Amino acid sequence: MQTSKPSVLYVLKAAIVAVLMMFANSAAAQQDIVQQDTAVDAAISLANMLDGARGGVSREAMLASLEAGAEAGEPIALWRLGIMYENGDGVKKDEVKAFGYFSRIANDYASTPPKSLQADIVAQSFVKVGDYYRTGLPDAGVDVSNKRFHALLLHAASYFGDADAQYRVGRLYLDENEMGINLTQSARWLSLAARKGHVAAQATLGDLLFNDSELEAQRVEGLMWLSLAGDRAKGSSQEFWVTDLRDQAMSIATPEQRLSATNAAKTLGVRFGGS
Repeated sequence: MQTSKPSVLYVLKAAIVAVLMMFANSAAAQQDIVQQDTAVDAAISLANMLDGARGGVSREAMLASLEAGAEAGEPIALWRLGIMYENGDGVKKDEVKAFGYFSRIANDYASTPPKSLQADIVAQSFVKVGDYYRTGLPDAGVDVSNKRFHALLLHAASYFGDADAQYRVGRLYLDENEMGINLTQSARWLSLAARKGHVAAQATLGDLLFNDSELEAQRVEGLMWLSLAGDRAKGSSQEFWVTDLRDQAMSIATPEQRLSATNAAKTLGVRFGGS
């Protein structure tokens, strides 16, 4: 019988809270996890607790609880441990261990329903494993394989509909050394991610439509995506390159194109703003 979305997340949260209770009386920390809406949100709450700033839960106790959760096959615990070992966050950096945790999620939960609350963690694990095949990880017996990298990224993009994976697939179709240059396929994948509020996809799609088409309608649509991305990138690490693309396009667009694009961005901003 398929488990409903609320009960999936409830089980994940309940399991982690139960382990926390074995180590500390951490009511505030437990409440933070219960209030989360997705598995990734709950994992971020675990990360906040791991820094030892709240709840009185020691790093050693939290690591032990995560390892217990991972042993039981809990995706949220496997994910958090993977991130920790990947970045050396509170543990000695060990990409072999990180690869192992991400691989276990990808292998054990590949058919997780795309709309389930743990799907985001599974999709991002596919992306993580794919990146290891892209660069190779000799210590884990992982050889460089673009074919495997592409397959894993495409699964995250197509089956799970992960916006970041869709953006990256779109970029692959702009690289002759990856998927090969195919502007139609690139625009298709970038559009899927852009409509989910992915800023980099919005900017890249906008640049593609504006600069690679003489059709008036597509130039306006491209400028619209660039305008929307520029507004949403403010204050972020992406602000410089996104606004640079937008400003270049604005400088050569006609006044009519700028007005139409700006109005369209205002109208569709909430719809494609990821909120």
